[in-house]
Amino acid sequence: MSTGPLAGIKVVEIAGIGPAPCAGMMFADMGAEVIVVDRKTANCNAPDLAAGAEAAKHMFMNRGKKSIAVNMKSEEGVETVLKLIDDADILLEGFRPGVMERLGLGPEVCHQRNPKLVYGRMTGWGQTGPLSHAAGHDSNYIGVSGAFWYGGRKGQVPTAPLTAVGDLGGGTMILVWGVMCALTHANNTGEGQVVDAAITDGSAYISSLLMMMKNTGLIADEFGTGWADGGAPWNETYECADGGFVNICALEPQFYQELLERLGLTDNPTFTNQWDIPNWPQGKSELAELFRSKTRDEWCEMLEGTDVCFGPVLNFTEAAKHPHNVARGTYLDINGVLQPAPAPKFSVSETSVGVPPAVGANTDDLLRAAGLDEATIADLKAKGAV
Repeated sequence: MSTGPLAGIKVVEIAGIGPAPCAGMMFADMGAEVIVVDRKTANCNAPDLAAGAEAAKHMFMNRGKKSIAVNMKSEEGVETVLKLIDDADILLEGFRPGVMERLGLGPEVCHQRNPKLVYGRMTGWGQTGPLSHAAGHDSNYIGVSGAFWYGGRKGQVPTAPLTAVGDLGGGTMILVWGVMCALTHANNTGEGQVVDAAITDGSAYISSLLMMMKNTGLIADEFGTGWADGGAPWNETYECADGGFVNICALEPQFYQELLERLGLTDNPTFTNQWDIPNWPQGKSELAELFRSKTRDEWCEMLEGTDVCFGPVLNFTEAAKHPHNVARGTYLDINGVLQPAPAPKFSVSETSVGVPPAVGANTDDLLRAAGLDEATIADLKAKGAV
């Protein structure tokens, strides 16, 4: 039996790709029982991330989990999944909005059977907002959020930004995760413990998907030789006529085909075969010239919200005004200070955003709440203790 801090927690994860399986791995690593509901038949539209490799061996984001293969297109298959959910604490899914509902596994159905279920949803654009149903990938999402922009330098296109992977991704998020796991353990056992969160450990941990790609040959130790490390023309950031930038990441074949159609490239031999690696340098050159022919806003008018996996690369000032971010309330202006709103969003609970207090503003009230009388508080002040 598990002795991890989340021992006794049951998680049902609907199999997918990307960050949702990593979340399931984190629960399993901390001792939760994680049941992966795999497809009985593989998804023909998904990229073959384990081509030429022993797939299960390299899917380490499934470590410690249990797998059940289900045909979720059958009524019996859906009922089987619902039986697993009946006594689960958490459900994790990473599909585009509406997919789980069409399968008959949406929140309303699940909560009728298990009202206490925590239904965790992972998408790029969110369940609501004007871009919610568009395809996309990591670089598209962080471009619209404003985070991508700040990885740029004068004279070169933006790349991955500072702080997101290290300080906040590998540090803050892993610390919060560890503390919440330890809190669950303390609630279950009465035993507290130390949580040692190192940014080095955490940044390695959140690189799990990247490492899986490295292990299966999708990226190499030499830049520009694979689709994910700057080699492919259809996964790149391009400069526009006005000096702005846009990003495309049309990885899946159906999205690549839509990209060619919308750019008028279906008859261009350079792009006939998406995986014709010798043609990639020429493809990048042609796309760079094409994207320099219109402004960023013109490309947004043409491509944003479609399934080409597209996003403008915005700075924070622009990101705060973007219609998708406005619709989702992604940014707040409090007393003239632009700042991100709390995330994620909850269907029942409400977050509360306050204002920073002046240093020591609540000293007296906090001391009284701690049981100190007025004389003791006055004495502490007289001694310069508070």
